[in-house]
Amino acid sequence: MAVGASEVEILKPRCDKREYRRIVLPNSLEVLLISDPETDKSAASMNVSVGSFSDPDGLEGLAHFLEHMLFYASEKYPVEDSYSKYITEHGGSTNAYTSSEHTNFHFEVNTDCFEEAVDRFAQFFISPLMSPDATLREIKAVDSENQKNLLADGWRMSQLRKHLSSENHPYHKFSTGNWNTLEVKPKSNGLDTRLELIKFYEKNYSANLMHLVVYAKEGLDAIQSLVERNFSNIPNIGLSYFHIPGQPCSSEHLQILVKAVRIKQGHILRIMWPITPSIQNYKEGPCRYLSHLIGHEGEGSVFFILKQLGWALSLQAGEGDWSFDFSFFSVVIELTDKGHEHIEDIVGLLFKYISLLQESGVNKWIFDELVAISETKFHYKDKISPSDYVVDIASNMQIFPPENWLVGWSLPSKFVPNSIQKILDELTPENIRIFWESKNFEGCTNFVEPWYGTAYSVEKVTTSTIKQWIAKAPNMDLHLPKPNIFIPSDLTIKNVQEKDKFPVLLSKSCFSRLWYKPDTKFCTPKANIKIDFNCPQSVNSPEAEVLSEIYTRLLMDYLNEYAYDAQVAGLYYSIYSTGTGFAVTVGGYNDKMRILLETIIGRIEQFEVKPDRFSVIKESVTKEYQNFKFQQPYKQAWYYCSLLLEDQTWPWSEKLEVLPHLEADHLTKFSTIMLEKTFLEFYIAGNIEPNEAESIVQHIEDVMFKSTHPKCKPLFPSQHLSNRIVKLERGLRYYYPVEVFNAKDENSALIHYIQVHQDDIKMNVRLQLFALIAKQAAFHQLRSIEQLGYITILMQRYDSGVRGVQVIIQSTVKDPSYLESRVDSFLETFASKIHEMTDDEYKNNVNALTDMKLEKHKNLWEESGFYWREIVDGTFKFDRIDSEVAALKELKKEELIDFFDTYIKVDAPQRKALSIQVYGGQNSAEYKKVMEQVDTPKLHRIKDVFNFRRSRPLYGSFKGGLGHGKL
Repeated sequence: MAVGASEVEILKPRCDKREYRRIVLPNSLEVLLISDPETDKSAASMNVSVGSFSDPDGLEGLAHFLEHMLFYASEKYPVEDSYSKYITEHGGSTNAYTSSEHTNFHFEVNTDCFEEAVDRFAQFFISPLMSPDATLREIKAVDSENQKNLLADGWRMSQLRKHLSSENHPYHKFSTGNWNTLEVKPKSNGLDTRLELIKFYEKNYSANLMHLVVYAKEGLDAIQSLVERNFSNIPNIGLSYFHIPGQPCSSEHLQILVKAVRIKQGHILRIMWPITPSIQNYKEGPCRYLSHLIGHEGEGSVFFILKQLGWALSLQAGEGDWSFDFSFFSVVIELTDKGHEHIEDIVGLLFKYISLLQESGVNKWIFDELVAISETKFHYKDKISPSDYVVDIASNMQIFPPENWLVGWSLPSKFVPNSIQKILDELTPENIRIFWESKNFEGCTNFVEPWYGTAYSVEKVTTSTIKQWIAKAPNMDLHLPKPNIFIPSDLTIKNVQEKDKFPVLLSKSCFSRLWYKPDTKFCTPKANIKIDFNCPQSVNSPEAEVLSEIYTRLLMDYLNEYAYDAQVAGLYYSIYSTGTGFAVTVGGYNDKMRILLETIIGRIEQFEVKPDRFSVIKESVTKEYQNFKFQQPYKQAWYYCSLLLEDQTWPWSEKLEVLPHLEADHLTKFSTIMLEKTFLEFYIAGNIEPNEAESIVQHIEDVMFKSTHPKCKPLFPSQHLSNRIVKLERGLRYYYPVEVFNAKDENSALIHYIQVHQDDIKMNVRLQLFALIAKQAAFHQLRSIEQLGYITILMQRYDSGVRGVQVIIQSTVKDPSYLESRVDSFLETFASKIHEMTDDEYKNNVNALTDMKLEKHKNLWEESGFYWREIVDGTFKFDRIDSEVAALKELKKEELIDFFDTYIKVDAPQRKALSIQVYGGQNSAEYKKVMEQVDTPKLHRIKDVFNFRRSRPLYGSFKGGLGHGKL
């Protein structure tokens, strides 16, 4: 029996129909039970209050390594990886993460399989097996994970900030672990890593340091019974919570300016202060108040001024790297090249704004605005996946009292000016740490951070120096934001008469087409509007594609100071380039949505190029293209795969080549030509009535097509663009070997892609069922057993209606040619497994996939995304789920086997394969060998991407202009 159920009332959103109960088991494990009769997935999350801060000296990464090892096997379920296999085969997913003070394990699974999944999960904390063989293999996986991060600026700079802190504080530690810390060093010190791992588990994992959230379809009593049966046997050894002694930064780590060399192009300025952790008075929201003001982007803000001066691309402010005992407040600014030359002025401007906040005092009206926004957001919070939900709550449980487990930080409610003032008083020149990151510092540094090899230098910055910076900083009009006009006031749910299950075609003209879907599920005061501008001139050359990208970014840039308040108030928008033009999306509370949308359309209609902003955006786009070569190799492989398969796409190298020659007047001319001929595809959904939807479309048509001097004319049917995909050759394997862009990157990558068919309901379910069955088997063999690389996945691929399956591997231990041979070997072995599958196994997999398909959309964004995909692709199969479920129920095991033998098997007669092989810096010799290979009748090397594309036939497109037919 549980010690008892809590009488405390857990605060939940007004529209939340789920039931909650807190219990404490006899072993002191604190649990939150959640009953949701409407859920399609059940989930659980265990948060253990032990993290990398608890790593023993000389065994860096042990807590993270333990997180990996608990997935392998247990005394009750000794078959290796059987837990992950069970979850995957029953429509679920599982993961874990290790932070400084916590390790979180979580999963979700189809509801009818939850009981066994919970039993398997509980064994992590009762009787895990850590075999010597698995231990050695998983050390390699941890090392591969670390190798993946070695050239990533985010990881490098985070470790540098830790490195420049007190050595006797756990914040200083290296948390990930690698081959050296978990194998080489322990051995040299006479330690057995496996024995140390078991010792660490037994010493640190105790039920009284754990918090569990269980989310299920059943009632609370049934869930409580399940929890009591499965988790009461977790040992409680009565540990105390890990306590961190003092601040991680002594005086020598304050008043410093650190110049660090980045891997990627770009300049980042991070200004930090150690502060009193705001968790100590979370209901007063001191950091929430200050981050709202310091991070504001409207008129009078620091960012607004920096943007006017052409010095910054983005600014973020807020609390991070916090615990109960220490915390940091950071302002992170992405600088332009011009801003990089004005670092002292920027720091000076920031301190001028902090002085303004000191002089203005703490304003109740600003706090009240934040409360109003927070309350609306909390009470109309969208449902998210059960897995994400339980993780969020489990990580709150040690931090907050039970009544605030769902609320966490999100509802500041007590206005205590002194609390805010205390943090503000800590943002001083005496307390500052400045980290300035740029490739420009190459060759000008004198230290190297030991774990990632980041070059850096450190200099002292005195209070008098910063006062000089403040004095000489530009005298600009910094001021507090105005009241937010976008805070919603009308949250009425509209009563729509027609309860359409699927989107309906509400109107159609030569200018546009309107798909409409009322909210019949979620009952929230929210809407979603998507507009696709189909512009043939937008993508007809590398120059056009680059100018389209700059055009959409400039629109966002121009709107920023006006629309920033809308985003703060829960009304989101984006403008982005697509393969056929550009798209505008607006979502959130419907109350003020039309005001924002009409402003966006007005900016499109009155678009003009401001040369200074053009230069800033062009610089930003240029750096992004230059940084492509520093992407993870598996992402480079994905890029090449798309470039080979998608007709009418341009390589990043050509786009980078044209960029220096583009000027503001080019965009002025281009934007006029691009919009001259266009067609608008609308999708309007949510808390909007049909006549409102039609009125919105009518207004936009009037502005864009029917004014005195219209910006747009309608497209001719022949001008509608379509994305078409290269059709690979049956019985032939193409391969494209290429060297990694950054020779310093030792990671290699492979994408082994098998193209199967164009969208067809019966073929879809065969492919999906194969992918479900093969996914975990591929992971277990290629990742867990063979340890080819941390990133190893078998997944479906979908390109404009063309479907297939791909295996993705990134590795530092083997070259792509070897990885390819192991994928072939896996598929050969898997052939016997699929042929020998029992009827019960087959039926279980069909049921799991059926349950996955029948999973309901959890919110309007999810639903809109599903239907928008059908509209953009031109497939219009709004009843796809029902059709595929019906086809799945009729599918016989023999048909699945025949599908595998015909399309997937290594020597299958209809097999169409493409292998992208990215060779890392250490595999240059293997790359030279593969380039000397001679083609065979069944193996063909692609020597030129564009000759290959031109030589191949294309699949037909589903997009057919104003009709629904194929082009």
